[in-house]
Amino acid sequence: MKAMSIAEYAEKYGDRPAVQEGKIRLTETEMPDFLLPKREPHTHKYSYGRALLIAGSRGYSGAPVLAANACERSGAGLTSLMIPESIYEIAASRCDGTVVTPLPAAENGDISLQAKTRVLSALKSADACAIGPGLGPGPEVRELVKLVVRSAECPLILDADALTACVEEKNLLETCRAPLLVTPHEGEFRRMGGDLSDGRLSGALRFALEHPGVLLILKGFGTLVCQGETVSVNPTGSPAMAKGGSGDVLCGILCALLAQGFDPSFAAKCAAWLHGAAGDRAAEETGEYSMTPSDIIRALPQVFRSLEERGNKGADRQ
Repeated sequence: MKAMSIAEYAEKYGDRPAVQEGKIRLTETEMPDFLLPKREPHTHKYSYGRALLIAGSRGYSGAPVLAANACERSGAGLTSLMIPESIYEIAASRCDGTVVTPLPAAENGDISLQAKTRVLSALKSADACAIGPGLGPGPEVRELVKLVVRSAECPLILDADALTACVEEKNLLETCRAPLLVTPHEGEFRRMGGDLSDGRLSGALRFALEHPGVLLILKGFGTLVCQGETVSVNPTGSPAMAKGGSGDVLCGILCALLAQGFDPSFAAKCAAWLHGAAGDRAAEETGEYSMTPSDIIRALPQVFRSLEERGNKGADRQ
């Protein structure tokens, strides 16, 4: 990680934070920060983790597919996707090796609360879980999110519509016993109670100090990974990624890294860097106007390969 001053950050990212020098540990991520361990010959799919994604609702079949396909591309040993039966046939046909499980659906097409027993059972055997992409904001879904937050024993990502439950129950984040990561964009961050009136860095830092057990990934230009007084800025990515579905890809990458046993802080910084770097590579091929989130996923193998070619000789899951 490259140390960065507040002044350097403000000039590069156009954010004018109300934070004094020396009050936080501010760094910018770089490619050399991410050494990935070499995969050993005598391993199998369960050696690389069970990633569980709970996502989707009627009208939002794309989000779970993007998250699942990104998760597979990012090294998870087994990717499982739980979606409402209202979109099962559409979503399952667009996934590759993901195990797709249909769940009872409510009248509005969201996952029904009747699915809670099956969801909690799957959660017990997961090495990492992400809930939220395309999930919908309905009341049954919000109750399901609360149950998952309180029951999780593996690293848990709250993304997209799952963050709505935090609006309804202010202390929900503090009820999680497992490592908890939240991935809001600025609009979702404000709805969660985040304050951006003094800039992104100030708002992220304030939120992190108010929720010391939560790792915040505040998406956007210069994505911030923040926990306590430690903040890392991600330099990769471009306006080509400013399209619906890009965040679902990040969610899948992050869930895969967590499932493989990487430390949550390392996984968050690495996922943000990989996501942006794949977006940059895809934009070089398609141009900024025509790039889609699926193009980001297609570029992931090249970006992972670039890390491998650096010489990933037995690095720890830091």
